[in-house]
Amino acid sequence: MSVLSRVASIPSQIADAVDLVLIKTASNGDSRAFAKLVSKYERRLKIFGMRFFKNETDCDDFVQEVFIKVFTGLKSFRGDSQFSTWLMRIAYNTAINAINRRKECVSLPENFEILDTTSDLEEKQLREMTASVIRESISELPEKFSICIVLYFYYDMSYNEISIVTDLPVNTIKSHVFRAKKLLKDRLAEQLA
Repeated sequence: MSVLSRVASIPSQIADAVDLVLIKTASNGDSRAFAKLVSKYERRLKIFGMRFFKNETDCDDFVQEVFIKVFTGLKSFRGDSQFSTWLMRIAYNTAINAINRRKECVSLPENFEILDTTSDLEEKQLREMTASVIRESISELPEKFSICIVLYFYYDMSYNEISIVTDLPVNTIKSHVFRAKKLLKDRLAEQLA
């Protein structure tokens, strides 16, 4: 491992260590420590929840349900994976169970953020149109492909982390991401034509 990659991984290691301290403290009954975990991960869960639910009320209920499950299962967290991966696994299972109960799923939310550092209005409009086309194209993918591509690109999860979250083999995840990219490329080419 190069010096640069070791240095780059330090913030992640510090965040993981902070999470472990908060988890240990929260599992011993400190509600402030759990509130810090909620504060740190709530936005991530809301964005993820909007992938599955049509409105903010259902999404807020989903986020609350996930955090209740996390709180009750906190003592069972062994630290075999990062806390964020464990949390996303709980979130994924909760969402899939809710969808199986409801039999409905929606696309990424309209307000899903893509970082935009440009001040050029024309370029900004082009980015917004591109983001809209991408959201629409992802929503048209088969669910098994769309969830993998969303976790891979929007949540920057590795194949192994996606495998833990979805309980699918790593090679299946790789295949789903590859196929999703190809389908997206084809659909985007159609849109541009």
